Amino acid sequence: MTATNDPADPAPAWPDEPTEAQFGPHRFYAGEGGGSAEFRGARFNAADLRGARFTDCDLTGVTIRDGWLVNVSISGYLSNVTVNGVDVTDFVGAELDRRHPERVQFRAGQTADDVRAMWDTIERLWAEAAERAGRLPAAALAEQVCEEWSFEQTLRHLVFITDAWASRTVLDEPMPYHPLGLPQSWYPPADAAALGIDLTAQPGYAEILAARADRMAVMRRIVTGLTDAGLGRLCQRSPAPGYPDEQRSVIDCISVVLDEEIEHHRFAVRDLAVLEAR
Repeated sequence: MTATNDPADPAPAWPDEPTEAQFGPHRFYAGEGGGSAEFRGARFNAADLRGARFTDCDLTGVTIRDGWLVNVSISGYLSNVTVNGVDVTDFVGAELDRRHPERVQFRAGQTADDVRAMWDTIERLWAEAAERAGRLPAAALAEQVCEEWSFEQTLRHLVFITDAWASRTVLDEPMPYHPLGLPQSWYPPADAAALGIDLTAQPGYAEILAARADRMAVMRRIVTGLTDAGLGRLCQRSPAPGYPDEQRSVIDCISVVLDEEIEHHRFAVRDLAVLEAR
């Protein structure tokens, strides 16, 4: 039973807890219809929550006592996460680094040469992933595993990321957005339409690959011309309308592209393994 209407203790405060709710590590606001505080401080006692799904939720200070956690999948930003009294935060981070050493390479990068080496790694990883995807039936490439983005959708999203965080910011192009690019799922549809992006489009895989190859070539040109002195240059444009008005340097923007490439590759190969096992 959910005791949402009963008085509840306030959620515990943590030393580094933000004053505002953080709706997932990859979004800067809750979006239309999001941000409900209805369950803040709620207590669930002997409740049947099987099959529940929490997406982009702030779970800071959540306590699970005597729960039955079987076939549970968790992803997101972790800090001070304890399971049966054991802080597993560092273990999870170390295991991810072991499985995906590109994460370590990314964090260690500081120079223009480091950025170029990181992009070499990213090109190699995605070439390998694309080869695996090419051996699957065409329908599998559009299939969403566990409600996550399909392989096709992932490539379309990375097209948008390049347009927003490389062409728009670093190259200072006012409207670089490809029509088949796919913004974050919470990005307002009206804003996407204003960028010339058709969220209802269903392009073929060949068309997606062509757009993706073009955008990867854009990144290759950018990293080829990078200098250490140029990494700190301030960009004059935000990634897209609706993004916070903040100062962003060239390395800030390029780092977003690199991080998105690395993380979405991790998600993509995870789901490719599921599709290959069928």
